[in-house]
Amino acid sequence: MQLSKRGAIDPFYVMEVMKAAAEREAAGGDVIHMEVGQPSTPAPRKAIEAAVAAAQREPLGYTLALGIPELRGAISRHYRDYYGLSVPAERIIVTTGSSTGFQLAFLAAFDAGDKVALGEPAYPAYRNILKALDLEPAMIVTELDTRFHPTPEAINAQAPDARGVLVASPANPTGTMLSEAAMKALVDDCAAKKRWLIVDEIYHGITYHGRAQSVLSHTDQAIVINSFSKYFSMTGWRLGWMVVPEMMVRQIERLTQNFYISAPGISQVAGVAALSAYDELEANVARYAKNREILLNELPRAGFDQLAPADGAFYIYADISRFTNDASDFCKRMLLETGIAATPGFDFDRNRGHYFMRFSFAGATDRMVEAAKRLKDWTK
Repeated sequence: MQLSKRGAIDPFYVMEVMKAAAEREAAGGDVIHMEVGQPSTPAPRKAIEAAVAAAQREPLGYTLALGIPELRGAISRHYRDYYGLSVPAERIIVTTGSSTGFQLAFLAAFDAGDKVALGEPAYPAYRNILKALDLEPAMIVTELDTRFHPTPEAINAQAPDARGVLVASPANPTGTMLSEAAMKALVDDCAAKKRWLIVDEIYHGITYHGRAQSVLSHTDQAIVINSFSKYFSMTGWRLGWMVVPEMMVRQIERLTQNFYISAPGISQVAGVAALSAYDELEANVARYAKNREILLNELPRAGFDQLAPADGAFYIYADISRFTNDASDFCKRMLLETGIAATPGFDFDRNRGHYFMRFSFAGATDRMVEAAKRLKDWTK
């Protein structure tokens, strides 16, 4: 017997860092977790209370494939209240986390062999999901002067035959955001070239210079992926959503029915409640902002002085070429000698990632202060 080639994709190397950190902790060592991209805060209190009440009230079975009407309606109101946008509930599809949303978007928009352009560095699951679906990720080289985002000019020069473009704003690992002008340029170019534009908005809500604007303010023909994992602190609840053009809804509904049946029912109930917990969520963002300020001030004093602009999310992407040409080894030594776990850039950029690393500042503020102190002592 022979295994499918679809499974022969790269691992997610941050999980290897998490494993090494867990082994250190199991042996009694102290670890400051700056490797994992998830909030250390719990789900909103209202969400937890709603889930407990639902579990006690009735059996939790399958839901409609597109999601419960209450949640789709609540997400529609979220676009009205948060962005000032009118997004019909009928175009909103509830998913099992954002990862399922990407799979559904890729399956609905592309055929085997199609090429999809995305900037590098990028979240590694993008390219790995594309490869597993027999699609071709076209990695577009990006630079700091475009905030590590692909431009229409770069896409058309490096992947002129791409059938789609995928961008994230704020982005992982860089935390950088597309300006309104840059987003509009991508929208217009994709429309002119008849390419699908997929925008990952999972870090919306976690921004430091005003709110991010959705691509939906420019077009109703883009595919938006979002999630309750980051801003809503509900990573383990596995709940996300998509906003898609009307022509795509039925196609994704059929795919969902056959692949996933539905997102978890209890998580959907919790999601409705989470969408009314803005005060608690904004308090989380205030903590991230404090952590970001600490690291942006202190990391250069430890020698990490080439940093991507951390516009949003909870990441700082650092050029460490002054220290090493092997980020993986550097991160291993840093964990061993300081107890700080961070992610080597190779996960995000196969070409230049050996010279970069990502710090997550989603943890507690006192741990960020301690991390800065240890790093300054270590690099001396």
